[in-house]
Amino acid sequence: MKLLELSIPGLFLLDSPVHGDERGFFREWFKLRDFEDAGVDFRAEQANVSLSGRNVVRGLHYSLAPEGQAKVVTCVLGELDDVIVDIRVGSPTFGRVEVVHLGMDEGRSVLVPRDVAHGYCATSDQAALAYLISSPFNPSAEFEIQPLDTDLKVPWPLTGEAILSAKDAAAPSFASRRDAGDLPLFF
Repeated sequence: MKLLELSIPGLFLLDSPVHGDERGFFREWFKLRDFEDAGVDFRAEQANVSLSGRNVVRGLHYSLAPEGQAKVVTCVLGELDDVIVDIRVGSPTFGRVEVVHLGMDEGRSVLVPRDVAHGYCATSDQAALAYLISSPFNPSAEFEIQPLDTDLKVPWPLTGEAILSAKDAAAPSFASRRDAGDLPLFF
């Protein structure tokens, strides 16, 4: 597996070979040794899977858990656009949006660093995202930012109206979170 740092500090594209034949395909999407060899510290504490239909937008979510919460995500069904926003106050890329297309038969995954906002949009009829997280879900430390916030200009790949949860639809704007002091600091 190759790790390539993207434009946001700590955000990595993970590229692994896909071995296919008439039966289908096989790929490794997480290998701790490859992370260690690249000098990246990541330990999984929890694994999750979410299934979504076309035009479902999940996010933008982030955690302010004291231990932080990094994620390794990959698409295990269909296709989706994974969205990462640097919301770390003081970061040289504060406010930057990075979009990575993920497909189940592609060899790509993403390491999302702690303290950034994350979301995705399903671009196929069904898409499933599997993710490893470095700390358990902590409801009191979980936050969201309105994913359609016009200040962020996230290029969601919608072919119709966005389908959002009630919580995401009612989420505060990026500016509101910043003004309330609800954003993490860059270290």
